[in-house]
Amino acid sequence: MDQYEAIIRLLMKAAKEDALGSQANGQDSGQAGGQCPEKDDRIPVGISNRHVHLSREDLSDLFGAGYELTKMKDLSQPGQYACKETVTICGPKGAIEKVRILGPVRPRTQVEILSGDSFKLGIKAPARLSGDLDKTPGITIIGPRGSVQTKEGLMAAQRHIHMTCEDAARFGVTDGEIVDLECEGTRAGLLHDVVIRANNNSRLECHLDTEEANALGMTDQSHIRIVKKERA
Repeated sequence: MDQYEAIIRLLMKAAKEDALGSQANGQDSGQAGGQCPEKDDRIPVGISNRHVHLSREDLSDLFGAGYELTKMKDLSQPGQYACKETVTICGPKGAIEKVRILGPVRPRTQVEILSGDSFKLGIKAPARLSGDLDKTPGITIIGPRGSVQTKEGLMAAQRHIHMTCEDAARFGVTDGEIVDLECEGTRAGLLHDVVIRANNNSRLECHLDTEEANALGMTDQSHIRIVKKERA
């Protein structure tokens, strides 16, 4: 932390002023997506920007003891929501301000960034599924009441599809299976190595980050189709 002290002091001041006052825009809240008919083979797309999931301990360190997150809007996945609060994330080369917090709190803090953010921060983030945080880099998080240096938790989200077990049976896939995606639109193409995440606490949706969506000209009204990998 010694090499960051000067920038942290400045950013903490800015975070204190901005964390509770920033407003949501079309992409800063995590995921947004549409729906498609039950018997359609298309799957709606949810587009994620960089965001943070905090542990209870880190939330208290950043915002004060006993602080509770302020729900701003529900997200597509059941029980998930975007919060009014934002933080600053800081690496050896730079910082990114106004990174949205998503609730509820989790057992471990997780910071999801875009691949391009690694250049600004000076930390390479591996592509991981949510919750798979072992041997990931740590990062400094700055809030209005303090800062934390995580030992692990920085990642870029591996592209994946949420679905129920009934959806999985309908599409002929299983939890953890790797598939390809056919993406529609004016910049249509294929995406490889997409993980199926099937459980009954999910809602059908393919999660891409803003970099992937922009490269393919996709919006939260777009849809994809599963292309199963050929087995040797």
